Amino acid sequence: MGSTATAQPHEGPPRLAAPGERVLVTDLDGTLLAGDEDSRRRLKQALDRHPDITVVYATGRSLASVRTVLAEEPLAPWPRWIIADVGASVIDAADMSHSQPLEGPLRTGWPGRRRVRRALSRFPQLVPQEAVAQQGRCSYYLDPEHLTDEITTAAEGLGCSWTYSADRYFDVLPPRAGKGPALRGLMRSLGWAPAHLLVAGDSLNDLSLFRLGAHGVVVGNAEPALVAGVAADPLVHRPPLVGAAAVLHALERLDWVRSPKRVVVGYHRAPWQRYGGRWRQPSSPNGILPTLVSVLGPGAGGGGRLDAVWAAATTEDAATASTVPPGLPLALLPLPSGQWARYFHRACKETLWPALTAQPHLIRHDPADWAEYEAVNAAFARHISAHAAHRATVWLHDYNLWLVPGLLKDHRPDLAVGLFHHTPFPDPRTFRSLPVAGQLLSSLARLDWAGFHTAAFAENFRGVLSGAPRTPRIGVHPLGIDRPAVAALARSRPASTAGGPQTTVILSVERLDYAKAPVHKIHALAELLDGRPDLRGRLRYRLVCPPPEPGIRAYDSTRAELERAIDELNGRLRSGGWEPVEYIPRTLPFEEVVDHYLAADVFWVASLADGMNLTALEYLTAQDATGGPGVLILSRHAGAADYVKGHALLTDPRSRHDLVEKLATALAMTPEQRRAHTARLAGLLTIPDPAEWARGIIDAIGEAAAVGEVSGRGADRS
Repeated sequence: MGSTATAQPHEGPPRLAAPGERVLVTDLDGTLLAGDEDSRRRLKQALDRHPDITVVYATGRSLASVRTVLAEEPLAPWPRWIIADVGASVIDAADMSHSQPLEGPLRTGWPGRRRVRRALSRFPQLVPQEAVAQQGRCSYYLDPEHLTDEITTAAEGLGCSWTYSADRYFDVLPPRAGKGPALRGLMRSLGWAPAHLLVAGDSLNDLSLFRLGAHGVVVGNAEPALVAGVAADPLVHRPPLVGAAAVLHALERLDWVRSPKRVVVGYHRAPWQRYGGRWRQPSSPNGILPTLVSVLGPGAGGGGRLDAVWAAATTEDAATASTVPPGLPLALLPLPSGQWARYFHRACKETLWPALTAQPHLIRHDPADWAEYEAVNAAFARHISAHAAHRATVWLHDYNLWLVPGLLKDHRPDLAVGLFHHTPFPDPRTFRSLPVAGQLLSSLARLDWAGFHTAAFAENFRGVLSGAPRTPRIGVHPLGIDRPAVAALARSRPASTAGGPQTTVILSVERLDYAKAPVHKIHALAELLDGRPDLRGRLRYRLVCPPPEPGIRAYDSTRAELERAIDELNGRLRSGGWEPVEYIPRTLPFEEVVDHYLAADVFWVASLADGMNLTALEYLTAQDATGGPGVLILSRHAGAADYVKGHALLTDPRSRHDLVEKLATALAMTPEQRRAHTARLAGLLTIPDPAEWARGIIDAIGEAAAVGEVSGRGADRS
């Protein structure tokens, strides 16, 4: 199902249903297309909000007539399948082709339109519908008083079946055709269970749809004969509402659709990830994904659960949206895997990420990849708009959705739109090195509010928008961690001897990314060990460095260079059972990460550019909670450095000499000095807890939009 009448239909061959997939099978005239414009719009928006609901048209119209509806009626949702010609035709709406495997059995025994017309020409009361395109059927106008046994017997004598509806339409069909039989074939082919179907109709030729054991809704303007035909069926809902309003009422009654939300969170990923067909939540309690779940999910405390929904993308089938984790208000936007790769792996990681991390020489711009970035942002804007109530607050996240603000403001000026940057934000000169800088600036200037971890990032943003006719309100809101949870977990872990009593452990926990400067650290470690042979055999650098998701080639050279540097250093200095670098290239459970925090004498962060760097905060919290003698070396380019200046060992990763010097300084500190150092830094972490942080930002976005309405432009302040 697409979101507009001109949207591209689903691609690919028919597939088996995913568990929990839901299907709306609806007639058109008198049902989906009936009722007032507001009701039809609300039904369309509800279906847009729930792409997991597959739409099937079951109509007496021909394919040509359905095409006209889709071209001219903007409130008609795009179907995935079309049952046309009163059940004689089955069309795959992905390419508007007739499905011969499904259609063939339905037309078995059809004598042909010419023979039927000739045989029934002796009944002048049958008026052929000459202007109606027909396939696999013959359609006539017939007044009710002229519907006689002689006519129906003549049709049956040709080996045909027939239907009569709306006191006007007489259709002669192949013996096995009909809306119900056609739908039954689709159900068998695609694995649809009756319990996952809702059929909707208004005329007697829809009756066979209601005899398949599915949920049903008969609209309030339906033929009395249809109402009488389903009167005894407990699965059929009969609201006193006309057309689309009745269909929407039935969808709400089944809890298949929900109302628009006051808050919509737009993030390119879902808070939980699917592995092997199952949803799994992040093991760490920290980071943006667990933070947002803490205010949106079923366990939300504090100010109570928000009237909110999380809009995210998925490359799996749309039906995964119907099997989201219980209680999590998640609205998934299905994207083809190829489109995701060009959008995220290429445009985001190869065009935008180098600028964000102050590496403009690595920018690679492919117009075809950028076109997919534009397409995905447009899809997100439509998806978010469909889920947002009037005057709702939209909270976007990160550079992946930089074009969404402008698109939303064009079509939904009522929305309050904010965007928080979890990444660094580049200086104006670096930002303007992007080939698409002008397009991005036009969108970002439409924000009501923009948020950052540090004042420096906020100042860069302000500089980038200098001279814009409109600037957002700007806020500095550093994201912290769930310190009580980390401290409690650290105190519950057994004492670690992983490094050995005579071994000093230096630890880094970071994803594989050139911005984290992993190769710089290996070279600095090599220089330290070359100059300090006394440290050989007594020092081990443990690098926990999970790879990115498959397909991101931007990090391929970094990974190859890192592994070569590790192999060279270990091979050159390995002695007995000792080697200087322990490389762990995989994701670890959070409990195991905390064990490494507790075992580490030094935690080493040397990012070339970074957001807050929550691992540094986790390390300090775990060490402080257990009275550990750990010491933090922190890049001066990490957001957390702004909050521990003057007290931390800050390093500049662009200077190998500084990296070596700060590492030597940390190693020279006594356990008592390290313990005091950690306690002092931990005491500086007065950042609000994540749930308070999230609620504060949602309030700030709404307030910024209100100020903008009063003043006619966004207020600019930190």
